[in-house]
Amino acid sequence: MTVYARVDGPLGTMLLVGEETADGAAALASLSLPEQRGAVAVRDGWRHAPERFTRVAAQLEGYFAGRVQDFDLPLAVAGAGTPFQRRVWQVLDSIPYGGTATYGEIAARVGVSGAGVRAVGTAIGRNPLLVVRPCHRVIGADGSLRGYAAGPERKGLLLGLEGALVR
Repeated sequence: MTVYARVDGPLGTMLLVGEETADGAAALASLSLPEQRGAVAVRDGWRHAPERFTRVAAQLEGYFAGRVQDFDLPLAVAGAGTPFQRRVWQVLDSIPYGGTATYGEIAARVGVSGAGVRAVGTAIGRNPLLVVRPCHRVIGADGSLRGYAAGPERKGLLLGLEGALVR
């Protein structure tokens, strides 16, 4: 069953969506932010179950307080996305806390060049796990904060929280 909860944080009220697991938690399928492009909306049949997201909420709180650098959460998105998107998302997961990478660097790591950088940007934009999967760590080649579905202000806030030096 699909369950959801809302958690407040410095970026606004985050919508957490997941699938119930046998241990009484939820495997996280989506984390979206207010006014985010392509944000998930609660659907009929979903159950409000904040108790299923205590681990997620605790790690998010720790992240925003500077105590958590890597999320350790069950994810329900293993089959989500195209094979190309999953390759891009895997590279996103490897960008360390406090670090950044450019769209071109991500493209090179997944083996595309030229116009393929646009496809990488599209794949990053379809990341269903904002904050948890660190698409905010991807910046323009000129160091600009471009391309964040929840807006450049939030991207800057996250990079500032992590102490990332934007090139």
